Amino acid sequence: MEHFRESLLILISTPIYLVVIGAEIFFSALNHLRLYSKKGTLVNLYLMLLNLGLDILMRTVSLLVLNYFFDFRIINSYPTVWIYWVALFLAEDFMYYWLHRIDHFCRLFWAVHVTHHSSEEFNLTVGFRSSVLQPLYRFIYFIPLSFVGFKAIDIMFIYSATQIFGILVHTQTVGKLGWLEYFLVTPSHHRVHHASNVCYLDRNMGMVLIIWDKLFGTFQKELEHEPVKYGLTQNLQSNNPCKIVFHEWQDIICDLKKKTSFKNKIMYLLGPPGWSHDGNRKTSAQLRKDLLKKK
Repeated sequence: MEHFRESLLILISTPIYLVVIGAEIFFSALNHLRLYSKKGTLVNLYLMLLNLGLDILMRTVSLLVLNYFFDFRIINSYPTVWIYWVALFLAEDFMYYWLHRIDHFCRLFWAVHVTHHSSEEFNLTVGFRSSVLQPLYRFIYFIPLSFVGFKAIDIMFIYSATQIFGILVHTQTVGKLGWLEYFLVTPSHHRVHHASNVCYLDRNMGMVLIIWDKLFGTFQKELEHEPVKYGLTQNLQSNNPCKIVFHEWQDIICDLKKKTSFKNKIMYLLGPPGWSHDGNRKTSAQLRKDLLKKK
């Protein structure tokens, strides 16, 4: 049953992806928007395949670990099937918020996640531009779900299902969605997330629900007077596949070689991206503070 469920998810989502990507490409060409480039699209597909390969390899490990902690669960059953699945969806989306937030605020994990943000384009294929090495640790964030009585195979399924939604919000062709903006992650919210504008940095971390961002202070709406600029604050000048995946690791190694204290070296590894002991770089919080001073 579980394998059929996953297969059904793939059978349903694959034609949806093909149709909406095809429609977006057609719309882009018709309106001369240049939302796609051949190089950018190929890089996105390359990163997707790398991530998929590692995801498949790590699947068994993830299931074993989650099943192990399931044996120590503190909740044995839920009143109804509907309550079980709704609770699992909310819990998984909540834990993903913290996974995503830490990916942005700890440089060690930003070095993994930065590949998803390094594209200066923003289209549906960017949704497949995966953080290649994230499958190595993603399951750790879902261990608490095992403790509260959710089966490993169900956790993996709900993550895959919410990923479909997460991919489909990577578009510039959909405007604001009215009342849905209050509780869902919409394309508008996710455009902000991929922006390099200082006021938009490290905002809107949710996968499906934007309520976590509103509760924990990371929400930012898309502003009419502040058009989104996609990519990094310092964009890569290369489409080299290895450079795209490992450039931040190279920068970390260079920083760790600097003649400075052990505490500073730890900050270069675990502190927020942009932190520097001598102030020659700035974190998103420092950049935002500087922006507010100018206003």
